[in-house]
Formats: sequence, structure tokens, C-alpha cells
Amino acid sequence: MDTRSETREVDLVVIGAGPVGENVADRAVQGGLETVIVERELVGGECSYWACEPSKALLRPAHVLELASATPGVSETIADRLDLEAVLKRRDESTSDWSDASQVRWLETAGIALLRGHGRVTGERTVTVERPDGRTVVLRARHAVAVTTGSTARIPDIPGLAASEPWTNREATAVRTLPRHLAILGGGVVATEMATAYRSLGAEVTVIARGDLLGGMEPFAAEAVREALQHAGATVLLHTDTQSVEHQDDEYVIRTTAGTITADRLLVATGRAPATGDLGLESVGLTPGDWLTTDDTLLVRGTNWLYAVGDVNRRALLTHQGKYQARAAGDAIAARATGTALDEGPWGAHVATADHTAVPQVVFTSPEVAAVGRTADRARAAGLNVRVVDYDLGWVAGAALSRTGYRGRGRMVVDDDRQVIVGATFVGPDVAELVQTATTAIVGEIPLSRLWHAVPAFPTVSEIWLRLLETYGRSESSISTTGASS
Repeated sequence: MDTRSETREVDLVVIGAGPVGENVADRAVQGGLETVIVERELVGGECSYWACEPSKALLRPAHVLELASATPGVSETIADRLDLEAVLKRRDESTSDWSDASQVRWLETAGIALLRGHGRVTGERTVTVERPDGRTVVLRARHAVAVTTGSTARIPDIPGLAASEPWTNREATAVRTLPRHLAILGGGVVATEMATAYRSLGAEVTVIARGDLLGGMEPFAAEAVREALQHAGATVLLHTDTQSVEHQDDEYVIRTTAGTITADRLLVATGRAPATGDLGLESVGLTPGDWLTTDDTLLVRGTNWLYAVGDVNRRALLTHQGKYQARAAGDAIAARATGTALDEGPWGAHVATADHTAVPQVVFTSPEVAAVGRTADRARAAGLNVRVVDYDLGWVAGAALSRTGYRGRGRMVVDDDRQVIVGATFVGPDVAELVQTATTAIVGEIPLSRLWHAVPAFPTVSEIWLRLLETYGRSESSISTTGASS
């Protein structure tokens, strides 16, 4: 008998113990299913240790310093730069020094079994796990397998780039020694946030983007972030192709259509790829390395037992959206296992309807960008009769009182036929907390006539909602003209 191999049978196997996998498993356990979660790295996943949390820990001190510097009575008493050692110490605390002990304890209290090792699908409802000690465990799922392995940094096919061993988000958020000059390939969220953080810490920064910054967001938001980065001393190269990369003598030589750039560190932030390359998907007729396409219950199309939740399905590559999907998927798995009818209609308990038109996102640059729903252009492309309403956040009393020289902008995109909001974007200091109201209005399809009765307290930044509604009702023709040209 081979004592180095064993077989176990459970109701559900979850591959990947990041926040998405944890939530799938938790909902399934609450639904009465015996669940095992498989993880080859740290329980808590990318977000906890190399993305959302450490990046925000790096960014927050600069936001606080900016606020203090713009507040008379405080600005006269503070230092004019950040303490790098203290910032990195706080970052380390945010990641629990890259220890997952507390996350493992949570799994135990939630009744979720943890199996450490590399899990691969080896047949229908079967996952084979290679343990760190060399043993093999074969898990047979009575009901379902959920893939929640997330995504990895995509390295574009640029001559010399892969061989140069550039940074990804992992190295950038776990930095120990500040580079003198950081070059960044990309113009998305990771690129702009890390450019903001590293510039605030004193590094020279060059951003090299093939297009504009923050593609897919309102152009005025991208423009505000670009201006702020340049004002902070960063170099921002837009519509610039990278032709080749060389790494020698601790120096990166980056040849671009805008000229040659040298830097001592290079961060690649050009998008994400699905972490499905080594999961054994070929054993069930799927292609390794591909995104997994699902229905709204997160069931992989063409199967009745395999679920893909979070980044791997490419529906919305955001932690909070993945956790939202996880709640729907975990409940759907439990319902199907117990023979309970599914609530599969739009906005039902077992579907991720919000993925399509109500995805909130915050970019923690300086200024922040908070957005949800459709941009004006996307709303028009969807065939909606759109009206766009803009308002200067600096004219809102709560914003103006929050700091000297507040600059920002709020936009509301309205489906004029139904008189409901379908998109909103806010740009400015500390606008992150504004997006939830917009999300609620979009999901609830709250008529503008009813929103008039949601009175914002004075003087708060939330008064932007009153100003947007007032502007919407003031002059239809002027608003339409403003929206079309913006």
C-alpha cells in the first residue's frame, strides 16, 4: 500500500484560498456542505499580501500628508516629507509580515478544512493535490469544484522584457529598498497607484503607457491623474510603445518610441492573465491558461459541476466583485447540492447581476478616482438616451472646508428615458466614500425624483448629490451640450 497517497471525498473542493475562495467556501459550509480549500501559497491570497492591502498602506501616508499640508493650523507644524522606514513598517503590519496564521485560524473557526499544496483538476469532480511533503491527496467532490486561483501579472511580448526579470505588483508592494528611479510599463490602476506611491516616497518615476492613463474610465479622470503625477515630478509618456528592454549592471535600458530611458528598477503593470496555466484543465476539455467563461451563477459553461469565481472568469477583476460573486456561487452550489430551487432571475440571490452594469472601483491615486456603472461613452454605445451632468467638487461647501484649494469633479450619467442614474465618476481628494451611494442608486434603479428626497447633511462632501440633481434639473439643453463635448 502506498502510504504517500490518500483519497478523500467531500462535497465541495475550492482551489485557491484568497478572499474569493474563502467566501465561496464559507457560504457553502453555511449551506451545510463539507468543504476543503486548497492553497499552495498564503491563505488570504494576492489581495492581502501583494496587492490591495499593502498598496493602500503605501499610498495612505501621502494622502494624509497632503491633507495636513492643505490645512492651516496643521501645515505649519508638520514635516514636508514621509518617513520611509515608518511607511514600510506600517505596510508590513498590513500584511501581518506575510504570515497567514490569522487567516488559517479563521478557516478553522468557519469549519473550512485547509489542504496546503498545488491542486490540479484530474477529472470530473476530481482534484489531485501535491503536498509540500511529497504526499499526494486525491479529492473527489460529491457536488462541485470551484476554481478561485485569481490572476497573475501579464508580461507583454517585448524583446528582452521577460529575461530582464522586471518587477510585478508583488515586488513593488513588498519593496525593502527604495529605487532611485522606477520606470513603469502600463497606464492602468497598478501603474498609476504605484507611480503615486513611489513618487511620494522620493523615487524618480517614469510612466510609459501605450495609450492614455486609466483606459475605460472617464477621460477627465485620467487627465486629472496625469496632471497630478506630472505636478508631483513624475514623467508620464502617453501613446508610447516599448520596443525592447535590456538589464545589465543593475540598470534597465528601455527603448521606446519616445526615446531611451534608463532606470534601476522596472515595474510591469500592463494587465493581468488568468492563473489557470497549471490547473489540469485539459483533463476536462478546457484550455490551460485561458479565462474561464461562466453563467451568472458562476458555473463554467458546458459543465454542471465546475465553477470559476473571481479574476479567473474575467467578469470584473476586482477583489470586492470577486467576493460578491463568491457569495452567489457558494449559495448556488449549496442550493443545487440540496435540491433547493435557485433564484436565478436578475438580481436574484444566486446570480452576480451587478458584474454587468454596476461595478464600483476606486483608484487610490492623488487625486482619487471613484467610479461605478457606465461611462458616458459606454452608455451611449449601449443605445441609451444619455444626459451627462458635471459639477465642480470645489464648489461644494464640505469639500472646500475639508482643505485649502480643493480641486475635483463629479459626474452623473443619466438614462434620460427612465430618469435613473447608470454611471457616476468622482475625482478629487477622499472621494472613495462617495461611490457607494452611486452604486446603490444604480442597483436600485432609484428614480431621480425619489433621490431628491435623500437629503445630504451640510456641510459634507456628499452634498455633491444635491448639486448634481440641481444641475440636472436646471437646463436640459446646456447639460446635453456640456456632456457631449466633455
